[in-house]
Amino acid sequence: MNDNEATAAVIDSKALLMVFGPSDSNLRRIREALGIKVTLDGNKVLLRGTPGAVKRGVHLLEQLQRSALTNGHLDVDDIGRAISEVVHGAAVSNTKPIDVYNSKQIRAKTNGQARYMELLRRKAIVICVGPAGTGKTYLAVAKAVEALRTETVRKIVLVRPAVEAGESLGFLPGDLQAKINPYLRPLFDALADMMDRDMLKRYMEEDRIEVIPLAYMRGRTLNNASIILDEAQNTTVAQMKMFLTRMGESSTITVCGDVTQIDLPENKRSGLIDARQRLRHIETIGMLQLDRSDIVRHPLVQQIVNAYE
Repeated sequence: MNDNEATAAVIDSKALLMVFGPSDSNLRRIREALGIKVTLDGNKVLLRGTPGAVKRGVHLLEQLQRSALTNGHLDVDDIGRAISEVVHGAAVSNTKPIDVYNSKQIRAKTNGQARYMELLRRKAIVICVGPAGTGKTYLAVAKAVEALRTETVRKIVLVRPAVEAGESLGFLPGDLQAKINPYLRPLFDALADMMDRDMLKRYMEEDRIEVIPLAYMRGRTLNNASIILDEAQNTTVAQMKMFLTRMGESSTITVCGDVTQIDLPENKRSGLIDARQRLRHIETIGMLQLDRSDIVRHPLVQQIVNAYE
């Protein structure tokens, strides 16, 4: 056996089957993440690849088997967290979870998400950029919901620019609000995952939660609020300046976006790109770049992002 091969211990055959997953789906994720080949030879698991990758692979397979034995199951999130911790050397599981309603906890699933959650705790303004499926908006909403639950803030304001993505708003049925609602739907979905429907409805009626288009922000000053701008890549420079200057006393701002999905006219500079460049030297503003390794949706999403890039 040379330096590029190693054997992982089979701690328990049933646990190993859970690690491999249905139709070896988990095993394919491990192979792709670590860049190794994994084959089952009788009661041995043989790994091939670079020395460092093989060493990480052995540790990961044995760690996951022990976890499967202890908990009796492994889900997609367990696999993702374990891969991230091994690949990036980050103790994702040590990051304090975000506590929302109904005793639900939102935990970091990747190294990048762990860094993001720490920034959300420490900085008054956070700008987070990354591809689809990395939890940019979801974690920002979770932190805002936690702040509302603990009465750290009085209200949550969720904002999105209503920019057309290849289709015309004018052809959608209904009045202006009906046309805008589809743009705001992802924000409602995130909120609905963290509190029950009756509570969400009551908080919106009490104006403690506001979900609005960016244009409705002009002229306002928001005190004691968690303010989140989603799809920020579709703001202009002037709009971004307008949004950031809405921040009042005891408020926080989180800006989320994906610079690979800009729907602005070609002659318009993205306010998100401009803000990252313009504000990069302000130490009290947290900036983070998530990447494909932080994608936590269905495993196919990461493959789709890879294919398009």
